[in-house]
Amino acid sequence: MDSLMTPECARALLEWQVELGVDEAMADAPVDRYALGAAAGRQTVAAVPHAAPAPSDDAVDPVAAATAAAAQAADLPALATAMAAYPHCELRRGARRFVFADGNPAARVMIVGEAPGNEEDREGRPFVGPAGQLLDRMFAAIGLSRTSSNPATAVYITNVLPWRPPSNRTPEQAEIAMMLPFLRRHITLAAPEVIVMMGNTPCQALLGRAGITRIRGEWTQVLGLPALPMVHPAYLLRQQMAKREAWADLLSLRARLEAAR
Repeated sequence: MDSLMTPECARALLEWQVELGVDEAMADAPVDRYALGAAAGRQTVAAVPHAAPAPSDDAVDPVAAATAAAAQAADLPALATAMAAYPHCELRRGARRFVFADGNPAARVMIVGEAPGNEEDREGRPFVGPAGQLLDRMFAAIGLSRTSSNPATAVYITNVLPWRPPSNRTPEQAEIAMMLPFLRRHITLAAPEVIVMMGNTPCQALLGRAGITRIRGEWTQVLGLPALPMVHPAYLLRQQMAKREAWADLLSLRARLEAAR
């Protein structure tokens, strides 16, 4: 093999290693740096200036940072900008798109889901995959649509998290906690009449409760607003029998809206 190594080849290999970040050659035998002597060690330390350590994210409270950023947002565009710039959620590193909201911000009904999936991550809008298509059909059945310009017949849709978790895994508690101040501010700025929580994650975030199959259909309150837990459309795609209960929840929502007119 050595006979095939030309000077040109050796130089190319060396340049390739430098490009990869190699900055020290390995010797045939290990070097005992403790045996080099304390004086040599002191000289080495003195010869190399040390840069000031960079601030660590460990010193930053991500929930406090999110609370401060959310409080400064005076309207929905400002909130979207603050969320997109929020640096403390690692999900943003692996996501393709930031997903803020869809529908009519003036709608009477605000739907809160879990997090973007693959289709949502690709398009930058919530609930656009198979579960989102079912969601549109469900609310169309009671006369509501995300494309309506009339607040009385419109819905406004967002998620607890604006970035897709890897492999569509369930959001972690720390991720929910740091994005919750933004979600609360989102609800305050949108000022809907009714909130619909789709699935366990928004119920966990806004109510501190899970077990959606037990609490679905039970009216409660979120930030002083009527709120209705419902099973996520993705669950309905897997459990067809649950559509009967989802329809009952939709009728309950329609009754609440009609009573409030």
